[in-house]
Amino acid sequence: MAPVDMHESQSLHKSVLLHESLDGLAINPDGVYMDATFGRGGHSESILAKLSSKGRLIALDRDPQAIESAKRFADDPRFVIEHVAFSQIEEVAQKHQVFGKVEGILMDFGVSSPQLDDAERGFSFMREGPLDMRMDTSKGISAAQWLEHADEDDISQVIKEFGEEKFGKRIAHAIVNRRKTQPLTTTLELAALVDEAVPVKDKFKHPATRTFQAIRIYINSELDEVRSGLKSALACLAAQGRLAVISFHSLEDRLVKRFMREQSRGMQVPKRMAVTQAEIDASRAMKLIGKAIKPGAEELKINPRARSSVLRVAEKL
Repeated sequence: MAPVDMHESQSLHKSVLLHESLDGLAINPDGVYMDATFGRGGHSESILAKLSSKGRLIALDRDPQAIESAKRFADDPRFVIEHVAFSQIEEVAQKHQVFGKVEGILMDFGVSSPQLDDAERGFSFMREGPLDMRMDTSKGISAAQWLEHADEDDISQVIKEFGEEKFGKRIAHAIVNRRKTQPLTTTLELAALVDEAVPVKDKFKHPATRTFQAIRIYINSELDEVRSGLKSALACLAAQGRLAVISFHSLEDRLVKRFMREQSRGMQVPKRMAVTQAEIDASRAMKLIGKAIKPGAEELKINPRARSSVLRVAEKL
């Protein structure tokens, strides 16, 4: 199969909620910013366009193809990228001596359009390719390797918990039965198996959607990454620094919403406990900026994949 043309992928990829996320960051041209999920650089490119010669942008991504695509910024002295997961943002900030000095951090979760469109990555149930699903192809086990050896109960739990799939047990049983005679090695094999195992179809969604999401989340430890990344991002910010987070499914958004709400409320104490309002206010780490933002009709017309995205913004106190 021919390799994906990186420039073509960049031109086809539409950065989700681009203007809204930049507005949320309230960019200071001379400030230090971090793009924790570089992807193909759409958000980074727009941030750089707003920075002066004194500004800095530090990007992160664990996808080797994303690192490759960042080479087009190699001559920009304001930009640097690190090949790490966004949960390591604190270490990156320390390395570049900006810990506690960052004025804005953007986090754009989920799988990118180029990753979905490249059949070799194994993320899409619509394209024939190896059943891989790793964000970082240089480490870890593939989806095929995990499905070959995982217990049926573990597979069922992953599909039900991370895919919110009510037929997780049936799908897991079908996977284990199949591997007794032949291992699952391609995306379309898994998609067809799930289609056959699911007794009731959703006319608006492919039967394999939830299963692919669940396995991808598990293989990449995505929810653990979100939990760790949010805490580390907050620590990296300067006072009045902004955190803008784009989520693509309810599991991610629930974590983001809960994190920002807890950080904005401060400590919760029992009634009649001798704690002053000033002490409670002092324990608040963030304040919410506006309400959750979803893409408008115009963006959805151009980029239908943005339909499930949600942007939340908070400011460090």
